[in-house]
Amino acid sequence: MVLLPMLIGMEACCTWEDRFTQEFDCNPEFAAVDTTINLSSIAFGSCADQDDDQPLLNDASASDADLFIFLGDNVYIDSRDCSDFFSEYSKLACKPEFAELVMHTPTMAVWDDHDYGENDSGMEYPMREVSKDVFLRFWNEPLQSARRKHNGIYHSQMFGDSAHRVQVILLDMRSFRSPLTEQNDEYLADNDPTRSFLGAAQWEWLEEQFLLDARVRIIASSTQFGIEHNGWEEWANFPLEQQRMADVIARTQANGVLFLSGDVHYSELSRHEFPGCYPIYDCTASGITQVEDGAAPNQYRDGEAVVAQNFGHLAIDWMANPVQLTYTIRTAGGTIAYSHVFELDEISF
Repeated sequence: MVLLPMLIGMEACCTWEDRFTQEFDCNPEFAAVDTTINLSSIAFGSCADQDDDQPLLNDASASDADLFIFLGDNVYIDSRDCSDFFSEYSKLACKPEFAELVMHTPTMAVWDDHDYGENDSGMEYPMREVSKDVFLRFWNEPLQSARRKHNGIYHSQMFGDSAHRVQVILLDMRSFRSPLTEQNDEYLADNDPTRSFLGAAQWEWLEEQFLLDARVRIIASSTQFGIEHNGWEEWANFPLEQQRMADVIARTQANGVLFLSGDVHYSELSRHEFPGCYPIYDCTASGITQVEDGAAPNQYRDGEAVVAQNFGHLAIDWMANPVQLTYTIRTAGGTIAYSHVFELDEISF
């Protein structure tokens, strides 16, 4: 058997055999993703420490959502030893609340930095191919999936008939992201046009996705899109990339785009207006176990942030005229801590 060479900077050698002979301690049964369903109920969340109990997943199961989207930091690995990827994912796989959720609710997932493998890392992280292999195995990605045929983990899936078509776009915010510019323990807003969040291939792919026919387009972005710059990780670290997204939406006349994001250990709704584009909503849900001391300033926030263990829920009322979308933030027991209703017409040209 030919062994893969050791990557420079790795703390432990990860051979081909290491990567493909290790197994998870538990193997949950994942519900099949049914793309024919007209989605009306989508739950989502992020930032779940595998060493902690996760009762919010029981509440997510009880919400009877059509789909659950894991938005990153689904486990905390932070390692360059491939055996750690298997051991930490195994802790999540063996949780009964996780197994119950994924058995009855179809799931989709993206990663953020800690399940990618290193805090705040981007394209410079040397273990990204190992991380991708384990990620796709854990989340039961079909062998024929396009995700297995290109670099990174970005993906798109259409749901429903033409009158109710929802496009779910999963972005990879790690594999292609340029290194951040840091000063005094804060990340600066960098206007260098060579810096990128998505990389050339993912940007080209995304524009092609926007040209497809859909009424609602849900973009799963592990880091927040619609907020002001605050020195943490966010799209506003690269303002030109943030504006580029609005420009691509406008150029392709892609109706119905809204973001789901995580990362920050509190939840909020941001409404950000860009020249030439409709307002872009960013529904942040974080975290399933992790809670920050307080929320950062955000001039685009609607109402107050929810600083508690929580998950997010997006309801689509197809019977309303015009179609209505309701974003709720749900805490322990499924309690609704925040709610906002907006119309599909508001995010259409």
